[in-house]
This record gives sequence, structure tokens and C-alpha cells, in this order.
Amino acid sequence: MGSGKSTLGRALSRVTGLQFIDLDTYIEGRFHANVRDIFATRGEDGFRDMERRMLAEVSQFEDVVIACGGGTPCFFDNMAVMNAAGTTVMLDASHYRLHERLMRGRHKRPLIAAMTDDEIYNYISEALQHRNQWYELARYRFPADRLDDAGQIAESVAEFIKRFFPADFQSKP
Repeated sequence: MGSGKSTLGRALSRVTGLQFIDLDTYIEGRFHANVRDIFATRGEDGFRDMERRMLAEVSQFEDVVIACGGGTPCFFDNMAVMNAAGTTVMLDASHYRLHERLMRGRHKRPLIAAMTDDEIYNYISEALQHRNQWYELARYRFPADRLDDAGQIAESVAEFIKRFFPADFQSKP
């Protein structure tokens, strides 16, 4: 959460022409409810089950960039599904940058919406400690601290393409 998955994914989509799918947005569209309401009515377990099913669905798509939620890899066999479907990249943002981003956008995130700044800081520490065992199953890591303005995003996209896209893709006009 807050690593820049949607920011980088959207920018990659614009540059590469690949379709971008934000898994949370996809879920909202399929179930005609926002994530906050799904959490409120079905609880986290209900949401995670929906998320698992929608991940299985989008993992069958071709020529896409998918940004999953921060908890997605940590439930069921989701990380195995992702690794089997394509190239998995964990966006590695510093604790400081995660805290800064989450404080700014807490109102859009049901798990942290009511937290104070200090509680968000502690949540990040605890979440990373718990989730890293799944995040480390991603095939690659990519630094994600530099996604906070247009210039940084453009540089990060260029570096991402250089690292993870085939050479014949990179040479296309």
C-alpha cells in the first residue's frame, strides 16, 4: 500500500500501450461497489475472497500491466497465481516514502482511514514485517521512492522498461 503500483502502472500503460488494470478498480467495477463499502459489508475475509477470484480472472488476460493491492500477495495462493501468469515485480519504497504517501491518501484506504499519523507509521512497520515473506516471492524488486512528480515517474518508467521488457520491445518507435 502506497508503494506507487497504480502510479507506475498507469504510466507504463501510457508509454507501452499495454492495458493497465488496477485490481481494486476492477473489483469495484465487477461488483458495483467501492472497496470501502465491500469491506464494510463483507468484511476483510469477504473482500479477500472476491480479490482472489478477480486476480484469477485478470491473470488470464494478455498484454496487461496489473497493479494489485498491498495485501493481495498475502492471501490464498495469490503469489503463486501471479508468478505463474507473468513477471512479478515488487515495488520497493522506503518506510519514509510509504508513510508520507499514506498520510496524504489515507481517506481512500479503508484499512488506515481512521488512523493517526503515528498509527500509520506503526501499521507500515507491522504490515511490512508480516507481508515481506510474500513480497519476497516476487521475481524482481524495483525501487519506488521516485514516483512523486512527472519527471520522476518518466525516469522510473524508462528504467522499468529497460529492466523488465524484452529488447525488441524497447527498440520499437
